Amino acid sequence: MKQGGVDKKTGTELYFNFEQLTTSVPNFGVATMNIVMRTTQPAESLAGTIHQAVVLLDPTLPVVKLQSMDDAFAEAIGRPRLLAQLLGIFAGLALLLAAIGSYGVLSYMVSERRREIGIRMALGADRASVLRMVLTQGLRLTVAGVVVGLSAAFALNRVLASLLFGVRPSDPVTIGAVVALIGAVALVACYLPARVATRVDPMIVLREG
Repeated sequence: MKQGGVDKKTGTELYFNFEQLTTSVPNFGVATMNIVMRTTQPAESLAGTIHQAVVLLDPTLPVVKLQSMDDAFAEAIGRPRLLAQLLGIFAGLALLLAAIGSYGVLSYMVSERRREIGIRMALGADRASVLRMVLTQGLRLTVAGVVVGLSAAFALNRVLASLLFGVRPSDPVTIGAVVALIGAVALVACYLPARVATRVDPMIVLREG
């Protein structure tokens, strides 16, 4: 049973008959007791019946907390879920900043190399080769960033494991999805400046020089 939490390993539990313990073990008593019921009805609809059954056994016994197993599970993962949501928000902001940064760096690079691109096109370079050159440079930076990010993620493996439930930090599907998402965002961010570079008019650039 997972008594320590959903993120803890399953432990061994022993079950005893309560009436036998109270008669065979001197001074045996419990401060609280959890009773689990299997039913197809909502827990709220059974509240009155449960309270009445408890009162018939002992009028002094209070029913402290009545909840469904889904509610108990949601409460157990409340903190990890909040941390995961915050982590997701910060990851989304980081992805947005990375896209804006990639676009800004490549736009600046295209503006700085505008004359060079114009000369290349004047010497016979076609638009496809210019597009490929700019995209290659931008995606090369993306690959370097992904490698550094994955290295940091594996280094923080234990910290990430404490925030995740049911997913390993080194899960290949998760890593593949993240790399694919970052690659797609970077491709779009790199394509826009690359597209601008292909529209450079070599005659105008050479006249300006």
